[in-house]
Amino acid sequence: MGLNRREMLRLGAYGAAGAIISTAASSSVMQLYPNSQGLDPLAPLPAQPQVRVAAPSAPTGIDPQLFARAKAALDQHQIYARDTLAIADFSKPSSEPRFHLVDLASGQVESHRVAHGRGSDPAHSGYLERFSNDFGSYATSNGTYVTGDYYDGKYGLSMKVRGLDWSNNNAEPRAIVIHNAWYAEDDMIPLHGMLGRSEGCFAMSRDSQYQVMRKLAGGRMIYADKLA
Repeated sequence: MGLNRREMLRLGAYGAAGAIISTAASSSVMQLYPNSQGLDPLAPLPAQPQVRVAAPSAPTGIDPQLFARAKAALDQHQIYARDTLAIADFSKPSSEPRFHLVDLASGQVESHRVAHGRGSDPAHSGYLERFSNDFGSYATSNGTYVTGDYYDGKYGLSMKVRGLDWSNNNAEPRAIVIHNAWYAEDDMIPLHGMLGRSEGCFAMSRDSQYQVMRKLAGGRMIYADKLA
């Protein structure tokens, strides 16, 4: 059965009930199975390439300069899915929700905590001190990413990402992904005042990861950077 690009994006996820994966060209098409509540809650929303950005100013809670950079990256890399994007503001500490999901039509923002790499914060201060794209750095890389396939890995259901800039183009071979981790759960904050550190991945709580992956699946963009 032949699938066009829109159908492939719509079927681009599988859930806890399982999936059948077949590879076609450079993307994987996944067969969804219904669970007790209907379709898998991780099923991505259909891409809306013609969405018009509601306002030139930054949505509430996002630095205007960082938002401007993210919008410029969306155009520069000609990202097809332009309804939702993510901005990871690593100027903020890991104790704060700094991974922002932005609805570009309404300007609404949903924010989550995300860990950074231990190579970016060797003193474990809770602040990202430096970025690196180097192998073995265990650091976070800045730049533009697009989401890829789901897969079952060390931390369970995870999502691949691909780096589009010179500063993060080693993301795939470095196995930088979106996953959940015990050290990124919200209960780390009252205990330690910060999240733990990843090896460069976008590590989140399980609840946040599922919400993030569902809204970003299907080749949507993540822009990661800091201003100072």
